[in-house]
Amino acid sequence: MTFQRARTEEQREVRRRAILDAASAMLDEMPVAAVTLNELSRRVGLAKPNVLRYFESREAVLLELLDRFLREWLTELADELADGVDTNLPMAGRATAVAAILSRSLARRSVMCDLFGAQGSVLEHNVSVEVVARYKRASLDRLATMTGLVRKHLPELGENATLFSLQTMVLAGALSAYSTPPPSLAAAYRAEPELARLHLEMTDSLNMALTATLLGVLPRD
Repeated sequence: MTFQRARTEEQREVRRRAILDAASAMLDEMPVAAVTLNELSRRVGLAKPNVLRYFESREAVLLELLDRFLREWLTELADELADGVDTNLPMAGRATAVAAILSRSLARRSVMCDLFGAQGSVLEHNVSVEVVARYKRASLDRLATMTGLVRKHLPELGENATLFSLQTMVLAGALSAYSTPPPSLAAAYRAEPELARLHLEMTDSLNMALTATLLGVLPRD
């Protein structure tokens, strides 16, 4: 893909979307650490200095992509919770259902979880105050949306719904690193099955952690 020089705001937005789409495609093929600005530039058909006109760094691209993934996920999550949580269940039953739905939904979005896991240690570095502040403001909006969805099905959580929502994403990001071992570690697990006890499967591990958290913070009857 090659581009003529962008002269209008609409053309600039087309380039931004193309850069984000190319980065998304790369993340389907490789881990976050392997995504480079040089390869991204090659794939999108723009010289590296031109890519930097739209995003100040590789990390800025990935932060915006993470926000895109979060928005898409929250839209789907609203339907998944509405379809999967029986409002007539007692509190503990609804908590168990919410934890299971969140776990399955996040496990299907491994790239988003990988990005979230890399947020503090990688993505929020090498970006300006303006970029990281813009991302954090957007993150507050996503957190508010998720909190509203959780509280809708578990109103008993009250103010704890915000903390639970944030902890859910932190847990998903942390567990993603353990659920997809690199080739050398996967080979070690196959060679010595006893070592595989250290491997955490994403869906089950997250479900256990979220269920325990919910049942721990919900008020007792």
